[in-house]
Order: sequence, then C-alpha cells, then structure tokens
Amino acid sequence: MSSHAESDLFQSVELGPYTLANRIVMAPLTRSRANKDDAPYEMHAEYYGQRATAGLIISEATQISRQGKGYAFTPGIHSDTQVAGWKKVTDAVHAKGGRIFLQLWHVGRISHPDLQENGALPVAPSAIKPEGKAFTEAGFVPFVTPRALELDEIPGVVEQYRVAAENAKRAGFDGVEVHGANGYLLDQFLRDGTNKRTDAYGGSIENRARLLLEATEAVVKVWGGDRVGIRLSPISPANDIADSNPEPLFSYVVEQLNRFGLAYLHLVEGATGSSRAVTGQVDLQKLRSLFKGLYVANNLIDRDAALELRRTNAADLVAFGRPFISNPDLVERLRIDAPLTPANQETFYGGGAEGYTDYPFLSEAERLNAAD
Repeated sequence: MSSHAESDLFQSVELGPYTLANRIVMAPLTRSRANKDDAPYEMHAEYYGQRATAGLIISEATQISRQGKGYAFTPGIHSDTQVAGWKKVTDAVHAKGGRIFLQLWHVGRISHPDLQENGALPVAPSAIKPEGKAFTEAGFVPFVTPRALELDEIPGVVEQYRVAAENAKRAGFDGVEVHGANGYLLDQFLRDGTNKRTDAYGGSIENRARLLLEATEAVVKVWGGDRVGIRLSPISPANDIADSNPEPLFSYVVEQLNRFGLAYLHLVEGATGSSRAVTGQVDLQKLRSLFKGLYVANNLIDRDAALELRRTNAADLVAFGRPFISNPDLVERLRIDAPLTPANQETFYGGGAEGYTDYPFLSEAERLNAAD
C-alpha cells in the first residue's frame, strides 16, 4: 500500500455542521439524463448512491427555473416532480452515509429559445451573443443574441435562487452550492466582457458583483451560511467569458462573501476541463487566503496532485470530476492507489444506464493486488 494512504485526504473533516468522511469532493458533473419533466428518477438515485463514499457530493448543475435552463435533459429544482425526484437521490446518498449539496444554476445567455418557455430569448446582463452552440433536444444549434434583463426583473431572478434553495431543502439535501462559475449568469454579471450595463448592476466592480452577492444572501437566508458553498472560476474562459482585470474583481468578491460565513469556496483552478495552467492574472492562493471558510480545489486533479495539495495545505478539500464518472469507488481506489477505470466520453451526456451506473467497483482480488 502506498505510504500516502496515511494522508489526511482520507481522514474526516468538519464542514459547517457536518463531519465529512474524507476531504474528497465529487464535483458537479452534467450528465444530461433527466426525464421529460427535467426530473431525476431511480437511475439517478443509484448513480449518486454508488458514489456516496465521497466526503461530499455536489450534484450536477440544476436549473433554478425554466429560464435558467441551457442544456437538454438537465434537471431542475423548480417543480414538485423535480423535488420528488431529487428526494430519491438524497435518500439513496444518506442511506449509504454520504452527504450531498445541490448546485444552483442559472445559465443566463448560454441557452436557446428551444430550451426556454414559449420560445423566449435567453436572458443576460447585456444583449451580447456568445460564441458556440447550445445543446437542444434536436442537437447542437448556434447561440442567439440574448435579451438584457430589465432592472425591475432582477429581484425576480434573486427570488428564483431563494425558491430553489427552499426546494433543495424540501428535497432533503444537506446544503447548496451557488454556481457562480464557468460563464453562466452570475459570472456574466461579474465580467466586463459580458456586462455592459450602466445601472446599479454594471460598471464598477461593486455593481457587477451585486447580483452574485444578492443571490448568495437569498440562499443563505434559507440555509444559513454554514450549509452554503459557492463556485467561482476566476480565469476560466468557459462559455466565452472574459474580464479585463479579474484580480481586483475576484478579490473584492471573495472578501464580500466572507460576510455570509459560507461553508466553502470552490475554485476552478485554471481553464475548466482543459488546463491547470494559471496565468499571471489571478493569484488563486491569494483568493484562498482572503476567504474565511474552507477552500475546495478543482480542475484536472489526479491522485498525486491531490496528495500534494494536502501535504502543502494548498487546499482543504479536493474535488474530482471525471474520475468519479467511471470510478464509483474512487475514494477507495485513490486511498490504496488502485488503477482507475478509464471513462468512455461517448456516454458522458444523454442516454441511460450505460456509462452511468454500470462502471465496476474494485473486485476483492484487485483490492488485494493494489494493497500489496
């Protein structure tokens, strides 16, 4: 057995009111397998239950409203049917002794009229068309130019976050994560590349951060800060997002978030899903030092990197994404340094049980072999 098995990566840690079994987090992973009501069902309960040995599971991104939907077959948390579907998931995770937070998602402009109620235009801080294509039930179609939210509509968006947070509580989650990353609505408001507003939600850093802070406050009023986390991606260009000067922007955001007493700050380190290289624009460890809660590192982290993050105390918890897709028992495999099952990218999005709930657990022989 690897000597690293003694790393505190595999030991319990306090997160808000909870004692997590280990410091390994299952990152949010969109899998596009919800039913026609955008609800999870028994298959999702099995999938998440299989992975309940993670110290904390963060659910796949879940739309807070129909307006917040940007991809076909993704789940929501805005109807009773969806709440009931998620209750099956949380019950399955809790039956295995796990903990699960729901990730609250509004995609903003990263959508398409085919995904919106009555074919409406997607909303955004400003009417700027993103590069790329939307995933609809008919396949990939080019993005459209979104509609800028009217000033008097913004309280309604904040209310969507509050109601979704209440629904997550009804569904039995242990907490929620506010999705402020990867070029979705809250990130679109933060960045001067997508936010050209001249009202109280645009211009200065304070104004651009206003919606994210108001949404977080609404969620914290439902859950208490110690059961709420937030995810940010300060330097990722995901979904055609950009800012001319992200260091002061994200320093301000992180400092302001401290007033809520959040459970954790979850950062995408580098470019989402493609590179861990951090340009000179933002010092992520500076952001971590500004934040008063636990820090979750994420993005293309392998076993060696995770152990090093803990050895040097560069992160409190470590989030793994894709390895959890094909290794339901990832925590055990990492602990004993067993080989990982490679994932089949063809089955990442859409479909049924194949590539979802049918990945193998370690056999006894494999476990003994790795432990030798």
